[in-house]
Amino acid sequence: MSKRIVLINGAPTPVGPCSQGVVMDGWVWTSGQVGLNPATGELVGPDVATQANQALHNIEAILRAAGSGLNQVVRVTVFLTNMDDFPAVNAVYANYFATDFPARSCVEVSRLPRGALVEIDAMARVNRLASR
Repeated sequence: MSKRIVLINGAPTPVGPCSQGVVMDGWVWTSGQVGLNPATGELVGPDVATQANQALHNIEAILRAAGSGLNQVVRVTVFLTNMDDFPAVNAVYANYFATDFPARSCVEVSRLPRGALVEIDAMARVNRLASR
């Protein structure tokens, strides 16, 4: 199966030489998403909950374009600039993943692109019919 690049208007333009997502062999991997508004390219707000909500919304749009969805996500990585923000991000995350939770890692990092407070990436199964 060949590699297919996901590039849509419903998610922010990549910051740097990367793709929004890559589909291959029935799987999709998203690049890390920060809380950028796709229309403006700016961070959506100064707080981690607002940024996490936008990052997950961006991931959802990329997954849909790839022929997948949040219910197909098997792995998520969350990067925080302050681990004290974990409860706030968890509360937002629970709105997107209510049951059948994907595996997840969460790590604290010193900085993120564009001064973001949180970055999230995902790996999901792609609907076989949609990946053709």
